[in-house]
Amino acid sequence: MSYETYSQSLVAVRPEPPQPAAHPANLASIIGRMTDAIEEETQGIRTDMRFDVKASNARKGRYLYELTRAMRGLTAADIGPEQELGLKRLRERLAANEAAIRAHLDAVGEVAALMQNALQRAEADGTYSAGEFGR
Repeated sequence: MSYETYSQSLVAVRPEPPQPAAHPANLASIIGRMTDAIEEETQGIRTDMRFDVKASNARKGRYLYELTRAMRGLTAADIGPEQELGLKRLRERLAANEAAIRAHLDAVGEVAALMQNALQRAEADGTYSAGEFGR
């Protein structure tokens, strides 16, 4: 094995260096962006029938990833009052968002049930019943 191949194999298995702890202002910024995205989604679900839930979910996923990375290695002592307040606000917005999503899903379920009943009534109008073909 050549030195070059050996050194490349060491790079491939070398673990990722530990990430530095997030700066409190950066953490507050991430929490703020998440809160804004959640509020926007909640409002969109409640008011806009064409709201792009898929794009909103992708955005929330990115922010959750950023938050997870930023919080890695932090302890409770590292989180200041500003971040605690931001996290509390985020939890409140998430609860409202969950209620809006549940209401939206319930409405979709009701519409689907109405459509299913209408289709079943249309199929059961006697057109294809055994009585129409004689016995």
